Amino acid sequence: MGVAVRKRRRALHLTLAAVSARSGLSVPFLSQIENERARPSMRSLERVADALETTAVDLLAASDTARTVDLVRADESGFTPVMGVRPLVRGHHQLHALEFTGDQDAGREYQHRNDELMYVVSGACQVEAEGRAYRLESGDALFLSGGVRHRWRAVTEDTRLLVVAVGDHIHATSEPPSPGR
Repeated sequence: MGVAVRKRRRALHLTLAAVSARSGLSVPFLSQIENERARPSMRSLERVADALETTAVDLLAASDTARTVDLVRADESGFTPVMGVRPLVRGHHQLHALEFTGDQDAGREYQHRNDELMYVVSGACQVEAEGRAYRLESGDALFLSGGVRHRWRAVTEDTRLLVVAVGDHIHATSEPPSPGR
């Protein structure tokens, strides 16, 4: 449901604050609806629909098409590695997944706002995080919570590293923070 609400709001070029003012519902509650962390009652859904110049029935119908199932095959053209990096998820989603093959720039440091999981598919790599060094080999996984500074490098030529991360919330426009947010 949340994706359908967000898509409609963005199509109308409305901020959460504007929808809040139109619906009488709080910005945090609307944000929770859009991020699938809250399910509105039918009355609240009708208020959101009115604010978005549509109907609750239309939002419910649109929510069925908002779900995504997408298979990315290993040999699919357009998803072949570029400079050793292959995306495993198409489009803009909260989840990001990349496969790194071979050597990477060990001097580059990363720090992400959200959580990340590194999984070694084959080979081995060296990861530095929070002042410690970790050697990961085939089948090993390392979890990094948001904000952890880290860098990594392949130790063997055949290294394939899968990185899965929770992305930042996707917003079409930046919105001014509202009180209590």
